[in-house]
Amino acid sequence: MNVFDVNWIAVVVAAATGFMVGGLWYGPIMGKKWLGAVGLTEDDVQQGHMPSIYGGAFAFSIIASWALAHTFATYMGDLSFSVKVMTAFGVALGFIVPAIGTNYLFSQKTKALFFIDAGYWLLFYIAMGVVHGLLG
Repeated sequence: MNVFDVNWIAVVVAAATGFMVGGLWYGPIMGKKWLGAVGLTEDDVQQGHMPSIYGGAFAFSIIASWALAHTFATYMGDLSFSVKVMTAFGVALGFIVPAIGTNYLFSQKTKALFFIDAGYWLLFYIAMGVVHGLLG
């Protein structure tokens, strides 16, 4: 199988869906708690170069979505909706959460920040799994 032989519509829609989950999670749901946990104010955030931040974040979302689609297509064959969602959740729980947890331990970040960010990544991958399950 060619590494680019995936459903690109599903890849982009899944990335956009995960990206929207982030907008909700770091906005109205956990935004104020996240700001406090990282030690920023809303003014600090607004001073960042938003096109670079959002553009870079979306590019990373595309990469993550493509990797998930490629994994489904290459290694797992024809999968049910629930298997794709649970696999995406497993990727987040088994790879992403431990990676950020290790980084946060060594950089001495707070548990609150870890749980906020870990919760996001779990939801991000579940959302992508749902889209790949529906479209892929």
